[in-house]
Order: sequence, then structure tokens, then C-alpha cells
Amino acid sequence: MLKVRRSRVYTRWFGWYSRRQFRRHFYSVRVLMPPELQQMDLRTPVIFYCNHAFWWDGFWSQLCTELYFRQNLHIVIDYSQLSIHRFFTRVGAFSVDRSKPKGILQTIDYAAECLLSASHRQNALWIFPQGRIEHVDRRPVRFSRGTALIAERVLKNYPRLYLVSVVSRIEYLEEQKPELFLSFGLPVILEGEVSAGIEGLTRQMEETTERHLDQIKQCLVERELQEFRVVLTGSESVNRRAEKIGRLMRFRLP
Repeated sequence: MLKVRRSRVYTRWFGWYSRRQFRRHFYSVRVLMPPELQQMDLRTPVIFYCNHAFWWDGFWSQLCTELYFRQNLHIVIDYSQLSIHRFFTRVGAFSVDRSKPKGILQTIDYAAECLLSASHRQNALWIFPQGRIEHVDRRPVRFSRGTALIAERVLKNYPRLYLVSVVSRIEYLEEQKPELFLSFGLPVILEGEVSAGIEGLTRQMEETTERHLDQIKQCLVERELQEFRVVLTGSESVNRRAEKIGRLMRFRLP
């Protein structure tokens, strides 16, 4: 498997590059972040489990880490992709080869090792348990067992672990360019052992993600966006530039 070869220089460059790409392709990036997340105990590792609906998913994990957390970011990427883009190992990525059972077990053990490593920062794992890109509205949401198995490994060696649901949605609203909406759930603490069992915990995460996705969709349908913080804005859309030109022309006309 491909392991993390973290570099501060590469990480800072990738943060700059990600922001540049978001500004280029989106009208805005908006985040809904409960304050409890920034009050997490930094000694306790955290797993962010996310729906996987867009090509952009790996980019915004880095953006949110920079904006909100003091964390060592780790992210799981399919081996076939990471072997082509090995650069991502320099910013916290490691691989999973789902075609080989032994490879999956190696990744689970390595993920737990990363979460348990000694650090003055909180160790964080970003994982997309669907395993492939699926439409944001596809139901039911189905996760692999890997996330629950990682949680089980961690809890055998550490008393606590945070689980946090994160969902994303890209929508066209009043602008020519799309807008990216990210919503974080409240941190859930697991202690002692996975009491629900691997299958039970996996099902709980699936159901939480479904509810979370439905909530963010309803917010967008109702245009209840006041709780979302705009963290990045891109260049103005053609319609906004045209409106400005129109106002300027009307102002100059005698």
C-alpha cells in the first residue's frame, strides 16, 4: 500500500492551489459548522465520514482543516488513483486496494495507527465509506464496513474516539456558477468498544448520513442559508458583471 509521506511545503502549496480552484469554478463555498466541533479534545482522534458525490471531495477536506482545526489530516484514496497521483501522499493521503482482502486489512491497520500516533495536534481521518462516487440523492446510502473496523481497532488501544458526519452538495441557485455547501454534524463520542457491533455501527452511520443529506437538501429547497458561513467566493458570474455594466450605463446616460 501507499503510505503518508507528509510535507509541510507540499501541504501549504496544495492549500493555496485548492483555494484557487474553488474560486475559479464556484461562485461560493459555504460551510455549516457547529461550535462543538472546534471544542473537541485534541488528544482524542476523530473520524470524519463523508458522502462521496463529487470529484471535489478530497479538496475541501484540506480547506476545512486549514480553516477550522489543528489537526493532522489523513485521507483514504483508492490505490488505482493514488498510484497515479502520488503527490497526494505528501498532503496526508494513503491508499486502499479494495480488490485484495489483504490490502483492505493493511489499510485498516494503518489508518488506526495514524489515528493513534503521538502528536500535539489532533489526529483526523477523512473517509468516504461509499467507496465510489454516487449521486447525492441516491437512497439508501450504503457504506463499507471499513470505517467501523477502523473505529474498533482504535478503541482497542485508546478509550475514546470522535465520529463526525460530513455531507456535501453542489447546487446552482441564483448564480451562473455553482455553489458548494458543506455541513458538519455534531461530534459523537465512542468509548470503550463498538457496542453496536461492526454491522450496527455501519448502519448507524448510513442512517445518520441519509438524515444529514436530507436536512441540507431541505435547507437549500427552502433557501434557509443563514446558518451557512461563506468561506470562499469566486469571480463574479457573467450575470453579475452584466448587471454592473447596465447600472453604469444608466448612470452615464443624460
